[in-house]
Amino acid sequence: MLKVILFMITIQCLVTHVQADTVILKSGTEIKGEVIKQSATHLWIDIGHDVIPIDMIQVENLIMDDVDSETVSESQPTLFKTSDSLLERIPQSQATIVGPSVIKVSTPGGLGSGVMINEDGFAITNAHVIQGETDLEVTVWLPQEDGSLQRTTIEEVEIIAINNHLDLALLSITHPEDIPFDFSFLEKAESIVVGQPVFAIGNPLGLERSMSQGVISTKQRSFDGLTYIQTDAAVNPGNSGGPLFNTKGEVVGITNMGITAAESLNFAIPTRYVKDFINNREAFAYDSKNPNSGHIYHKPPQRTKEGISPILQDGTGEVH
Repeated sequence: MLKVILFMITIQCLVTHVQADTVILKSGTEIKGEVIKQSATHLWIDIGHDVIPIDMIQVENLIMDDVDSETVSESQPTLFKTSDSLLERIPQSQATIVGPSVIKVSTPGGLGSGVMINEDGFAITNAHVIQGETDLEVTVWLPQEDGSLQRTTIEEVEIIAINNHLDLALLSITHPEDIPFDFSFLEKAESIVVGQPVFAIGNPLGLERSMSQGVISTKQRSFDGLTYIQTDAAVNPGNSGGPLFNTKGEVVGITNMGITAAESLNFAIPTRYVKDFINNREAFAYDSKNPNSGHIYHKPPQRTKEGISPILQDGTGEVH
């Protein structure tokens, strides 16, 4: 009798711990089984009597049933969000998902790009895109019920913070219909490697919603005391401030410059700088009425004469 009870308990434990992942296709079909392998282009799910390969372009969502770990949830330590549950997809498929989070930033002096970092309308762009400007407007592409995108221009844009050294600016945008914006997740932990596929979406030369793709050339290119991501993904004037994505759809950098005299030498600000800027935004708060506020630091005046200033001398030859 004891052997039978132990056998029943063993069977019950096995049944309790059977993994049942759920793949939800864009057609609405749900497939349950165990996902045994996943790449940017396909995943393979074991449904018991067969293993089915599924094209990632067809996948709408993947719910992993992992009994050995806690349920994965989105985190929001500050204005930005990160996630552990993003699916890896090919750039062409991923771009349709993250595309609505990319915006165009326009000023009387020019234009650039940006990316929404949460549903409340906070967005990141480059400081040089809005430098010296207060009359801003952004163009967003709002998803519609039929799957199309509605191009909308918004003039209610507020500059929250700006850091010229990092070349970053934080904007607040008001939705015309007072509903949540589409946004993109920032990379939770810096894990980029050389050769990793990436893609950029922006508005080069005003050509809206243009996508380019390439790889990480190096993740530690130093200029003026800062480290940048170097990529061969095409970046042109107008891309500035736009996101550089990995194949999970995470923002791994904010594009800000390229070498025009060369080919495929383009750079992005790593998300670790973006996160630090957002978390310490009060130190770089924008104040249009005070040109000496923390967001801008003027260069000290140049010396007109060599030597020690008379005001520092007391006649004894000593400097105080």
